[in-house]
Amino acid sequence: MIEFPNYSRSYDRTRHAVRFWGYDSALEASFFIEEDALRRLQPDAHRNESGFLNAFDSNRDVICAAAASVYVRGSRGSYDLVAANF
Repeated sequence: MIEFPNYSRSYDRTRHAVRFWGYDSALEASFFIEEDALRRLQPDAHRNESGFLNAFDSNRDVICAAAASVYVRGSRGSYDLVAANF
């Protein structure tokens, strides 16, 4: 079972996404939630780094639940969440 105890997140300008991490025992997995998905969750979010990070913070529980639903143990190192996941 994956958990998200680390509240660290960062905005990746190259991928136009917020990156965050989940942990399954000793395994670490990276997750990226795309800007479009964040705008779906929070349509009034400012379209800049701080706006996307704030949208992530405001919707963290929903985002982590979606991340847990796409996670497959040991399957890969990173996962992308898109608007269709919400």
